[in-house]
Amino acid sequence: MKGSGLVRKGKAWSGRRWKSGWVTHSARTAVAAAVSFAVAELFRMPESYWAAVSTIIVTQSTLGAAWAASRTRFVGTALGAAFGGLLASCSEPRIIMFVGGIFALGLICAILRLDQSAYRFAGITLAIVTLVARGEAPFVIAVHRFVEVSIGIAVALVLSAVWPEREPSSDTVLPGAPGGLPPKAP
Repeated sequence: MKGSGLVRKGKAWSGRRWKSGWVTHSARTAVAAAVSFAVAELFRMPESYWAAVSTIIVTQSTLGAAWAASRTRFVGTALGAAFGGLLASCSEPRIIMFVGGIFALGLICAILRLDQSAYRFAGITLAIVTLVARGEAPFVIAVHRFVEVSIGIAVALVLSAVWPEREPSSDTVLPGAPGGLPPKAP
């Protein structure tokens, strides 16, 4: 693909700069996702993948950034799980109930002065709890979803505290890239 910076010439990537921080961030995220999935499996959660997804969403480079993302996800998920469990327990999932629930969540988030990210996570959780057909009671589904997400958030926060990322001082240019080191001889 010409001009995309992804043209492969020999063994080097042409026109691409490699940020060394990506290696660390990718490793941290992969380890955290695996740990959160394993912890959720240990607790025999029915949909352990939600723990890993939550970890990936909230894993940040610093504890402060991870805390902010975690708080939003936690509050939104708790609100969506509680409201979704209540709605699904009171009536069959119908489009009117679902749309009304999403609308009501928006108003509740506004009253509680939550940001739109919390509303987004609340809406996603409400949709999962009310629209995905399962054989369990709605409140059981809601509690499972909340616990799975909470495991993911907890792992991301612990990881950010125990293994903080250091900011790279500069970009590392790949060998063979314009302005970089010459490619190694074969």
